[in-house]
Amino acid sequence: MTAGVPGEPTHEVGNASVGDLVKNVANDLTTLVRQEIALAKAETKEEFTKAGKAGGAFGGAGLAGWLALLFLSLAVMYGLGEVIPVGWAAFLVGVLWAVGAAALAAYGRSKAKEVNPVPKRTVETVKEDVRWVQNRNA
Repeated sequence: MTAGVPGEPTHEVGNASVGDLVKNVANDLTTLVRQEIALAKAETKEEFTKAGKAGGAFGGAGLAGWLALLFLSLAVMYGLGEVIPVGWAAFLVGVLWAVGAAALAAYGRSKAKEVNPVPKRTVETVKEDVRWVQNRNA
């Protein structure tokens, strides 16, 4: 007889047939797998909730950063407006932002060319597994 743990099935093994033992093991494994899946679902839901909150915080930070950049750009524009006409100051600030955007776009394009979406190591290990199975069955 197995030890009785609350929430777990207790089976009589002394006089049980092999068929009954196999059935009990299969039932226990099914229960174990179901419990593990339920635990994984609960943990995943909790982690997704945390990730959602973090994403919301990053979104708020992005908006606040964009507004700060906007107002700092306006401050630079009006500061330059004390030296040159405001229209030219706005144009100058816009050109500076355009140069920065072009530099970031060029950098992003060069990095995007380096991306290879095919998982090469995984493909190789799967090919090795297939060769191993084929050789084993031959």
